[in-house]
Amino acid sequence: MLLVADVGNTNTVVGVFDDQELTHHWRIQTHREVTADEHGIVFLQLFHSAGIDPIEIKHAIISSVVPPVTPRLETTLSRFFKVTPLIVGRGIKSGMPIRYANPREVGADRVVNAVAAYEQYKCGLIIVDFGTATTFDAVTPEGEYLGGAIAPGVNISADALFRRAAKLPRVEITKPQQVIGRTTIDSIQSGLVYGYAGLVSEIIQRMNAELDFDTKVVATGGLADLIASEVKSIDVIDQHITLTGLRILFERNRP
Repeated sequence: MLLVADVGNTNTVVGVFDDQELTHHWRIQTHREVTADEHGIVFLQLFHSAGIDPIEIKHAIISSVVPPVTPRLETTLSRFFKVTPLIVGRGIKSGMPIRYANPREVGADRVVNAVAAYEQYKCGLIIVDFGTATTFDAVTPEGEYLGGAIAPGVNISADALFRRAAKLPRVEITKPQQVIGRTTIDSIQSGLVYGYAGLVSEIIQRMNAELDFDTKVVATGGLADLIASEVKSIDVIDQHITLTGLRILFERNRP
């Protein structure tokens, strides 16, 4: 079995593949101060609840945008699972030409998403990942990563509003019944959900206008279901695209 881990600024998504089948996956909070032993305890509890014997894990791969967490996860996997993980970004072969001005600046998660989406659809793509930041990535029909856009995520926007506006409450990010809110909470939810849907729609439209090929728009990430349902230009929601991309990268760089 292959263990894959995608470490984001807010959440870490962990998955287990049996050959090419994703058999289990979990989303846990990312904490920069958690020790390798604490990670190990959490992983063992998750595996126990799923009925997985840790000895079944033979390989692992990690994608991380939180540098302090990466070495601790490496220690966790070595200590508790007896495996040395591949780390996305350390000379790993993606099989995808990166047309960024400085390819090293591209976040590991963005490359992983692009690889997975192109492997699945084999066409021009825009991938929208609703994470701590919302990223937009363009891929050519020939499988080249072009670049994209980065916007503050929905949760960051909501948190900034709560922190900087003294009389506005923190609210659950959920779709209100109508755009014109009749309470402060409804009004904030309307601005967050529909305002953010407008941001996403506009960036997708502008990216498509710059590209000389048709695209399939793929959405992923924690809030993809909520926001993408309000964006007509999004074609597919795939919550496991990053985990699938990690599996593909592992196969391309298998020791």
